[in-house]
Amino acid sequence: MTDKKEQRRGLGRGLSALMADIEPTTESETPVRDRTSRTLPVDQLFPNPNQPRRHFSADALEELKLSIRSKGVIQPLIVRRRDGSDKEYEIVAGERRWRAAQAAGVHEVPVVVRDLSDEDVLEIAIIENIQRADLNAIEEAAGYEQLMTRFGHTQEKLAQALGKSRSHIANLLRLLTLPDVVKQSVVDGNLSAGHARALVTAPDAVALAGEVMRRGLSVRETERLVREAQNPETSSKATTSKSAKIGDKDADTKALEGDLSAALGMKVTIAHAAGKESGSLTISYDTLEDLDLLCSVLSAAR
Repeated sequence: MTDKKEQRRGLGRGLSALMADIEPTTESETPVRDRTSRTLPVDQLFPNPNQPRRHFSADALEELKLSIRSKGVIQPLIVRRRDGSDKEYEIVAGERRWRAAQAAGVHEVPVVVRDLSDEDVLEIAIIENIQRADLNAIEEAAGYEQLMTRFGHTQEKLAQALGKSRSHIANLLRLLTLPDVVKQSVVDGNLSAGHARALVTAPDAVALAGEVMRRGLSVRETERLVREAQNPETSSKATTSKSAKIGDKDADTKALEGDLSAALGMKVTIAHAAGKESGSLTISYDTLEDLDLLCSVLSAAR
C-alpha cells in the first residue's frame, strides 16, 4: 500500500489530488477539511480561466444533463477558493458536470475543496481532459505534451498512471508534427486518428490529406497513397508496367475485339495469356436493357 502511494506522489501533486476523491488518503497526506465533501450553489462556482479544453460536446452535455436530472451529480467536483473571496470557488475538475447541472436546473452540487497551486490546477485539468471519452486525438496528444514539457513526466510514467500503453502515447505525440491544417481536420472530425498517423511521414501531408477527404479513402488506402508519394519512381514504373501489359495485344486479338464489339453493340475486351491458349473475355454493358439483350443472344446460341 505504501509503495502504491509513493508511486502516485511521484506522478505529481496534481494527479494525486485528482485521484484523492476516488482513493482514500491518510491524515498526513491531506487535511480533513480538504477531503470533506459538501454542497455549494452552482452560482458560487466559476470555471478555470486557464482550462486547456475549450470545446464541450453539445450531445455529451445533453446526455449528462439527463443523467443528472435522473440521478443527480454523483461524483463531487474538485474546487479551490478564488483569491480574495470566501464564497466563490474555482472549478479544478468537473466543469462538464457543472455545466450539465446548470442545464438540468440543479441549484447545488457536491464539491471537495482543496488547497492547490496554479501548477496543480493545470496538471489536474490536463489529466481530467485526457480521460474524457470524447476527446479528439489532437487534444489528447496536446495534453500529453503539456504534461511532459511542463511537469517533466515521461511517456512511461504517463502510460502507467493513466492506464494507456506507451505506444499509444508515442503515436499520438507524433500527430503534433503534422501541419496545422491537417491537425484541424482531425479536430473537426474530417480525418480520423488513423488517417492522421498515416500522413505523419507523407512528403506533402496537406495535399494528401485533401485528396483523402475528397476521395473518402480508408486508412489502408491512405497508407498506400502515402507509400506511393514517398516512392514516386517505383509507383510510376508499376503503373507503366501494368499499362504496357494491358496494351500489349497483337493485331489479331484487337481485330477480334472490334468484330465482337460491333456484333454485340457492347464493348468486348480479350485478355489472352501470352504463350498460352487460355485467357478471359469481358463484355461491358451500360444498361439493364443491354444485359437482357446479351442474355438473349447467349441463350439463342445454345
